[in-house]
Amino acid sequence: MGLAYNIFTAVFASIGAFLFGYDSGVIASVLTFPSFTNQFGFHSSDDPRSSAVVATFTGGCFFGAAAAGWSSDRLGRKRTIQIGCLWALLGCALQAGGSNIATLMVGRIIAGFAIGILSMVVPLYNTEIAPPKIRGFIVGLAQQMIGIGFIAANWVGYGCQFFGPTDNRQWRIPLGLQLVPAFVLLVGIQFLPFSPRWLIEQDRDDEARAVVYKLHGANSHSELAPAAEEEFLDMQSTIRAEFLTRSRSLSDLYSTAPNRRRLVVACGVQIFGQFTGINVINYFGPQMYQALGLENNKLLLVQGIYGAVGPITNLIFIIFILDRIGRKKPLLFGAASLTALFAVLAAIVASFPPSAEGSTNLAAQKAGIAVIFMMSIVFSLSFGPVSWVLASEIFPTRSRGMGVSVATCCNWLLNVLISEVSPIGMGHVGWRYYILFIALNAFDFIFILLFFPETKGKTLEEMAVLFGDSVDAVDILGAHKGHMQSQSQDKPSDEEFEESARV
Repeated sequence: MGLAYNIFTAVFASIGAFLFGYDSGVIASVLTFPSFTNQFGFHSSDDPRSSAVVATFTGGCFFGAAAAGWSSDRLGRKRTIQIGCLWALLGCALQAGGSNIATLMVGRIIAGFAIGILSMVVPLYNTEIAPPKIRGFIVGLAQQMIGIGFIAANWVGYGCQFFGPTDNRQWRIPLGLQLVPAFVLLVGIQFLPFSPRWLIEQDRDDEARAVVYKLHGANSHSELAPAAEEEFLDMQSTIRAEFLTRSRSLSDLYSTAPNRRRLVVACGVQIFGQFTGINVINYFGPQMYQALGLENNKLLLVQGIYGAVGPITNLIFIIFILDRIGRKKPLLFGAASLTALFAVLAAIVASFPPSAEGSTNLAAQKAGIAVIFMMSIVFSLSFGPVSWVLASEIFPTRSRGMGVSVATCCNWLLNVLISEVSPIGMGHVGWRYYILFIALNAFDFIFILLFFPETKGKTLEEMAVLFGDSVDAVDILGAHKGHMQSQSQDKPSDEEFEESARV
């Protein structure tokens, strides 16, 4: 019961990640629709303003992720997810109902603000409810739902192209469907628990204990109760100690050498996720396929198939591999593999460019598409899930919200840059643009090898030892733990547990 409830809670919260994936992916299809480009006065799908449509969204994400750090600490992880859903409803409605470029852009910014909130707080929430042994799987579910969102966006876009070049339903339906997951999450998450660690910070210890027991599938008299009680006491003692040793300010993130290392690792893994070049494919895949000579009527079909490859691989990875081999090895594998794959793709496009007459080398075209698909597989076996897991698990509770917020902002800042530069780069320098990602992935490999720790299997409270904090928070209150354990003998009854867990 405990594991099933844990997984259900994480999957439902990850509807926010689904919305992230759908909202990010749907624009790749929409930008190819004649009805969309005609409605907003774009000359073609590669009009320079198309990159602005993408960049305004990712720019909004940056500010949303920044605001979520404050909100998740003050209002809680769960309430912050609901705030993100409200902004998403407004932004998506403006996009779907827009009739001019100003309304569209405002809708993109607001929707981006919402997705920035959700992209930061959903992995944070899942991290704080996850058992250490399967935390990679639980947090990796967010990346899984991002991938499923991309699948949905790609196939909805593929289906809507058949409405016809003058029918505005071609783009209004894909954009309007974003309202559905936002509303479901807004209402449904009310029935999920608060983060137990956040509850302890708010001096709501009885509620926190009840949540921990529920996540363990235990009651006060079951065989699982001792393990649940021990986890609760570890959380409680560590968080109480953090109140004595840390302020709640942004300077905490760089006030000590261990915290600076945490910040470098968290921001680094998010930045390196953008250095992989995966979002060049996600946002501008059709243009990449055009560079390989693919016909226009096949672009969205191939993009739709591409979108299904990553989530399948990701699911296998987070279930069977991530919590067994850890975080660092997959990242090294990803960086090395993507360096080689971008080199191969650059060589194919350089050696076999489509001719002016429209003919192309079919073998080279298939090889290029296969390389792009392999990039998705490699990303899903490395940076895709690991970047969210690692960034959200290494900070102490008192600064976890701020730390994950800053790391996610780094992600979106690079995302804005890539979404602006990529169409220009592919248009002006062609295959040479891919050399940039060869160099970046090679740099990622070296940096990760030298500076990243392995966090597999560690509790969130044990990260202090791993990162070399000068004061172990658990030791500070070690003398008081026996006292707290004696207090715990008077634990509430099962009925009181259920009442405390009720939200």
